[in-house]
Amino acid sequence: MGRGNRFHLAIIPLLFLAFIGFMSTPVKAAVKSYQFNIQVKNVSRLCHSKPIVTVNGLFPGPTIYVREGDRVLINVTNHAQYNMSIHWHGLKQFRNGWADGPAYITQCPVQTGQSYTYDFNVTGQRGTLWWHAHIFWLRATVYGAIVIMPKQGTPYPFPQPDFEFNLLLGEWWNNDVEEVVKQGNKLGLPPKMSDAHTINGKPGPLFPCSEKHTYSMEVEKGKTYLLRIINAALNDELFFAIAGHNMTVVEIDAVYTKPFTTEAILIAPGQTTNVLIRANNMPSRYFMAARPFMDAPISIDNKTATAILQYKGVPNTLLPRLPKLPALNDSAFTLSYNAKLRSLNSLQFPANVPLKVDRRLFYTIGLGMDPCSTCQNGTQLVASLNNITFVMPKTGLLQAHYFNLKGVFTTDFPDRPPTPFNYTGAPLTANLQTSQSTRPRLSKIAFNSTVELVLQDTNLLSVESHPFHLHGYNFFVVGTGIGNFDPKKDPSNYNLIDPPESNTVGVPTGGWTAIRFRADNPGVWFMHCHLELHTGWGLKTAFVVEDGPGPNQSILPPPKDLPPC
Repeated sequence: MGRGNRFHLAIIPLLFLAFIGFMSTPVKAAVKSYQFNIQVKNVSRLCHSKPIVTVNGLFPGPTIYVREGDRVLINVTNHAQYNMSIHWHGLKQFRNGWADGPAYITQCPVQTGQSYTYDFNVTGQRGTLWWHAHIFWLRATVYGAIVIMPKQGTPYPFPQPDFEFNLLLGEWWNNDVEEVVKQGNKLGLPPKMSDAHTINGKPGPLFPCSEKHTYSMEVEKGKTYLLRIINAALNDELFFAIAGHNMTVVEIDAVYTKPFTTEAILIAPGQTTNVLIRANNMPSRYFMAARPFMDAPISIDNKTATAILQYKGVPNTLLPRLPKLPALNDSAFTLSYNAKLRSLNSLQFPANVPLKVDRRLFYTIGLGMDPCSTCQNGTQLVASLNNITFVMPKTGLLQAHYFNLKGVFTTDFPDRPPTPFNYTGAPLTANLQTSQSTRPRLSKIAFNSTVELVLQDTNLLSVESHPFHLHGYNFFVVGTGIGNFDPKKDPSNYNLIDPPESNTVGVPTGGWTAIRFRADNPGVWFMHCHLELHTGWGLKTAFVVEDGPGPNQSILPPPKDLPPC
């Protein structure tokens, strides 16, 4: 069973107006405006040219630069026949789910001829995040970086770099992926995998006709560089390395980490990683490379994307050498790498890990097959949490919650699976009576309560790693392991001192991950696998976090231009 991808090839000229404010006084922020045009552009990759959605004619889209404490307004006008919404991945959006962006969760999409202004504050965050389309599969090309600079006068808690570069890892399809997906659905199978991986939109010289489609980064000997690395791929966890150069990891998902040096990193879809490199090698040309990690018996696009790190003054004719990347199925490296990730946990940047837990949740991740009368094979693939396949609503869930609209969703999502079993034992072919109700089933969480959620992979059809993203929050990854989670023994090994803090975490193949967070952000917050294929199959849910009693502990009123359904 291969991971496939779906891309909604659409002509969508949009208009972004970004007003980025820089705080001049505690009361009023100065405002600086930027304009971004999203349009269709013919882009050639791998000897193939096709129209794709671009921002300012760029693929990937432009970087949004803000500073901690800024207010940001981004106006989106949709001139196309297709709907659009944008998610600001990793921004917490305190009390302000209206600006979060997932279609039919916190907003209805921006329809043809309509506009919507995303209005939010950047509070208590600094580092690298990103933005992307959050409807259908449009994020295949609609994505870009968000760089949040620290407050004025606040230095990095690591050596000041001389320069910074953004590296966005992605995927590319030569064909209209929407048609590929339709064909897969017709057969009841995953769609065709991508044709290439990319670094800053380019596959590199290992592909035919790609000499001019290679990203190059020039460095000077003796200088230090901060690389902001983002995995915008739809369906692949990726290894990344630079020939001849070690990397020092200093941040993940816009949270500072205890620095450690490594030859390669692992980065899941949705995650960001900041690394420092020192240009201290012999002046030459060196390949930077990214390729997938997959330790399950699943076929994937195992092609290596490359870019070039080139020392200043070195001729372009010099042949670069490839870095040594971990093997495709190197589980030992991935477990060792993830174990090195630790929050900085300094006086200025503490790790406020919840020690007392008010609510314990246990969610099983499963794949299954359901009957399908319109599929050629007579079955279709589905995915579930606690045996429940999420059904997308036709009304925004946040609107339904805020205005108390009846009949849109229920709040009876179970805290644990209805039928316990040996989750990672022999392969199971049944889907344990996967439920698909007519309305989404959500989980209600009390305001300011502390939550522990254990995500357990299962061997329903096949074990597989799953990167899960929680909107509206960061969380602490307090534990992880292989096999079935043992609630009596495994918590004794939790890291409750300096666990990594993030917004996206990989659940290991045939294993489990435990996260903790404090539910202090009221609203409706999406949680889903960041593999687009699995999200489309229903591997998602949402939390309804109730309002608190205080004046600043309830959802803000919706903006007047909130898109209608």
